[in-house]
Amino acid sequence: YQRRVREAVVSTQSTGRKKTNIVDATEIKNVSKNFVRGEGPDLKSIQDKKLKRELIVREKHNAQAIRAAAFNQLLLPEERGCLEAEEGERTLKFKQTEIVKQVDVGSARKHFSLSLPHHGPYRAAYSRNGRKLLIGGAKGHVATFDWQTGQLGCEFHVKETIKDIAWLHNRDYIAVAQKKYAYIYDGQGTELHRLKNHTNPVHLEYLPYHWLLVSSGATGFLKYHDVSIGKLIVELKTRLGQPHSMTHNPWNAIVHLGHSNGTVTMWSPSMKEPLVKMLCHHGPVTALAVDNAGRHMVTCGLDKQMKVWDVRTYKESLSYYSHRPGSNLSISQTGLVALAFGGQVQVWKDAFKTKQKAPYMTHLVEGATIEGLDFANFEDVLGLGHSKGFTSLLIPGAGEANYDALELNPFESKRQKQENEVKMLLNKIQPELITLDHGSIHRMKEEEDQKPLDSLDHKELILKFKMKGKNSAKRRFHRREKHIHDEKRQKVRAALEKVKNEKEGIPEEPRTMLDRFKYKEA
Repeated sequence: YQRRVREAVVSTQSTGRKKTNIVDATEIKNVSKNFVRGEGPDLKSIQDKKLKRELIVREKHNAQAIRAAAFNQLLLPEERGCLEAEEGERTLKFKQTEIVKQVDVGSARKHFSLSLPHHGPYRAAYSRNGRKLLIGGAKGHVATFDWQTGQLGCEFHVKETIKDIAWLHNRDYIAVAQKKYAYIYDGQGTELHRLKNHTNPVHLEYLPYHWLLVSSGATGFLKYHDVSIGKLIVELKTRLGQPHSMTHNPWNAIVHLGHSNGTVTMWSPSMKEPLVKMLCHHGPVTALAVDNAGRHMVTCGLDKQMKVWDVRTYKESLSYYSHRPGSNLSISQTGLVALAFGGQVQVWKDAFKTKQKAPYMTHLVEGATIEGLDFANFEDVLGLGHSKGFTSLLIPGAGEANYDALELNPFESKRQKQENEVKMLLNKIQPELITLDHGSIHRMKEEEDQKPLDSLDHKELILKFKMKGKNSAKRRFHRREKHIHDEKRQKVRAALEKVKNEKEGIPEEPRTMLDRFKYKEA
């Protein structure tokens, strides 16, 4: 990857003996400063040769990563947009109608509303590449479509209560949490699977790199289902009742659950107990969200607070107050935080860095209650699912301006989708590798209880040379037979010795004065 970037950026032109670079070295150096994270270690003061060699190699890898990131930024000149208010104005006062008038025709089409008052309230979820939209009404209505072109994918009615919805590995498969079980449907709306192990599901999450569908419900169990093989991996008992909210960390695939006692627990399928248990609010945790970098977690509770937590230290960073308890949270690719309460939604900018005095943007859906929030990847769009239907809002600066077509391609063809599905299946990560610090997987575990050689006994230092086939079935049989024959030999020898002693008149045991009181057999 670095070689391709270097060939694309630092293309040279031969002019005699000299070579001139299109990208200036000073420009690369200035861009690299944005990716430096602290100063490196002082290698001259380190006396341990092994440690010094490891640090040199690590610093070399860091320098290569910084240089590759700088080249990558020069290759991707597109920048994200934002709202800039003039002197005396505030961006939160800008309305959607005013923004639509100022943008181009293609961006203006991205703002629309769907009036569906009979089957709401609705939940909304965008696909990972931001191209498809999935909506599900609480009264059983489900639909998928390309929200940019308006092309309908499928539409059907399950005639049951719908609790939650989720996309699976591509746009052809969706998961729906219904009244009694969780179901999987294809792109045509055909029921493929009924997951009977997922009883009374309330929340659904999908881990794309592990092919795991995670559900939590009224039974208080957290269940992991591998959709690639159709097998239930594990059931974890939370012992805290039905979770009020659920999300997952995109960085390490740890599932976060918000409970009624104000705690947030973090779970891995390889552990029966929660990895972390945090007290976040003085009441039920109503909403959860984690940013893409996996560093910050945002929570909302019935105490009318929105708190920002540092996942690395498990400490509270910032806190905000709202007029009503928040019901939904969502974080965009660029770090914008959307908070919904009642029929109002607030979007906060730079909420992780410093304490903000006012939100970045606001919007009110009159006479409706918002039930679902989701940002579209690579688009400046926020989707709202509410009791009256669905609304798409324009939020400048919400989406990432540049995308990696090998990872997520918004314009992928049918052939590319099939190839991507095969690659994801080949690169599938096992559930046992889900840990808080996934960087520790490639490091060897050092034994802390190693003893020095001087403290060991001489017996512990004796080397044992085991013979090949010593524990074979034949040898085990002969050892067992030998043991039986040895017992028989001992009995025969004891009987012969007793007869010999009787002939010679030797008493079996030395006689004492108390022997006359012994019982004599007739």
